[in-house]
Amino acid sequence: MTHPEPNDQAPLVIVLMGVSGSGKSTVGAELSRRLGWPFRDADSFHPAANIEKMSRGMPLTDADRWPWLDAIAAWIDDRLRCGTPGIVSCSALKRAYRRRILGGRGRVRLVYLKGEMGLIAARLATRTGHFMPAGLLASQFEALEEPQPQERAVVVPIIEPPPCIAATIITEAWLGG
Repeated sequence: MTHPEPNDQAPLVIVLMGVSGSGKSTVGAELSRRLGWPFRDADSFHPAANIEKMSRGMPLTDADRWPWLDAIAAWIDDRLRCGTPGIVSCSALKRAYRRRILGGRGRVRLVYLKGEMGLIAARLATRTGHFMPAGLLASQFEALEEPQPQERAVVVPIIEPPPCIAATIITEAWLGG
C-alpha cells in the first residue's frame, strides 16, 4: 500500500477511540505497520492505581481518568511540537475526555471504532492477559457518548478484519475531510 502524501492538512496524530474490545490495540498496530508511525496504547499511560482498580472489576471515576488523559494529551503535544507523526489509542468515551486530549489541537484526527455490544462481548470473552474484565463492558457502553458531527471523527464499523479497518482509516483520515 502506498502511504498518503504528507501535507499541512493531513493528520499528524491519529487517536483511536472506542470501548474496551473494539480493537484499538490491534488496529493501532496495523496502522503503525502500514504508515510506519509509532503507536502508543492508552493502557501504557495509566497510573498503577488505575490498572489495579480495573483489575478488581471497579470502573474508573473521572478523577481517576484526568491524570491518564493529561498524559495522553502531553504525548500528543510532544508529537505535534516535534512534527513527528503518531497513533494513540484511548477509549475517550465521553466528549469531555475527547476535549481534554483533542481540544484545540490541529492535525489530530479522531477515529471511532464502532461495534455492537454482542460482538465486543464475544471478543472480550476470548481475550486473555488483559487487566480490563469483560464485566466492565456494560459500564463502558453506558458511559459512551458517540462523537458528534462537529468532532469530525472517522467512524469505522469493526465488523471487518483489522487490515480492512486500517485501510478505511487511512483513506478516510486523508480524503474524508
